[in-house]
Formats: sequence, structure tokens, C-alpha cells
Amino acid sequence: MPLTPFLTAAFAFAAVCALLALVQLARARRCWRMRRRFAAGWRLAWSLVFLLLGLLAGLGGGAVVGYRRLTAQAPVAEVRTRALGAQHYAVTIRFPDGTAREVELAGDEWQLDARVIRWDPRAVVLGAPPLYRLERISGRYRDVAQERSEPRSAVALAPSSALDLWSARRRLPGWFAWVDADYGSAAYLPLVDGGVFTVTLAATGGLVARPADAPTRQKIEAAAW
Repeated sequence: MPLTPFLTAAFAFAAVCALLALVQLARARRCWRMRRRFAAGWRLAWSLVFLLLGLLAGLGGGAVVGYRRLTAQAPVAEVRTRALGAQHYAVTIRFPDGTAREVELAGDEWQLDARVIRWDPRAVVLGAPPLYRLERISGRYRDVAQERSEPRSAVALAPSSALDLWSARRRLPGWFAWVDADYGSAAYLPLVDGGVFTVTLAATGGLVARPADAPTRQKIEAAAW
């Protein structure tokens, strides 16, 4: 689920700045026609300032699209598995916003990967929440030889975007000093027929996957995992 309050504020601020830039530009044009050159230049300068602020706000909002707010032990996904054949499973991933994805995975285990971004304490004081984004789900073989020889199955879960905070920080590290840490985290559990799992992510830790009910726990124990 997108960060609705943050994105709303960022894009609203960008829209207000764009409007103010247009107002100042119109006033600069009027001053120019009245031969008030200094006033026209002053208005034009303010128009550029508002335009720049709006652009920065829009880019900041676009950079976090696809990320989700992270709270202590936040539920990030429910994973349901159903056997289709030997080492072949249908997997349904349900997200906190009610959306879902169904994929097919090969292997003995499923693995969920996420990116986590934590802010500098100064940004936290201003209300910037930690962010996470689920990257992909993939199948794993328990046997290393199979892992090397059998076809791998992996499905991307993150939306494709030309602008991404994670990539931008690596390309322009000096511009993102307010990002305290960014790291990857993963969790995996066995693929069992009729399995139901919950995946959470702690504000100070990584992904944690658990069986969601007693039957799933018993199936994991029966698989000697």
C-alpha cells in the first residue's frame, strides 16, 4: 500500500509550489510589460524558486512510491501454498492493503525478499517513517546440487519505476545523507500443501516468517524441516 499521508503531503506541496510559480510568472510578465524590470526579475526569481521546490517535492514523493510504512512487527504479507506436483507449488501472497498475487514456484522452500530504508534521526524527528518494499518471492531447493542444476523460479513483487530511492542513494550518496541505513532482508520456510504463513518485519530487524496455524506447523514438523 502506498504511503498515503506522506505522498499526499508531498504531491500537494508540489502542486501548491507549481501554482505559486505560475502566479509569480504571470506577475513577472505583467511587471515586464509595465517596464518594471527589477520587479519582473524579482518575480521571475521567486517563480524559479517555487518551481524548484515543487520539483524536489514531486521527485521525493515519486522516489518512495511502492514503499510501505514500517512499524514494530508490522505484518507485511500472508503466504499460502498449494501443491501442484512434485516440488511444484502455487503460492498466493496477500498484502496488508488487501491485494494479492498468485505465482508458481519450484523447489522445497519459498523465500520472500524485501528492501528496508531507515532514516537519519533528524528525519525521524520530522516524522519520516521507516520504509520497506517487498522485492520478490522465489523458490529454493533444499539440496545444493539441485539448487545449482534445476531451473530457478523467482517473481518480482515490486512495481517497476524509473525513480527509486534505493538506486538513487547508491548513485548519488552525497544527496541522501538523511538516509541512515538501507539493507536487504529475506525469510524462507518450507513449501507444504495447504500451508498458511505470516511474514512480519520489525522496525529494528528483518523479515520473520512463521506458520499461521497449527496444521501448517505440524506439516513443517512432518517435513523434518
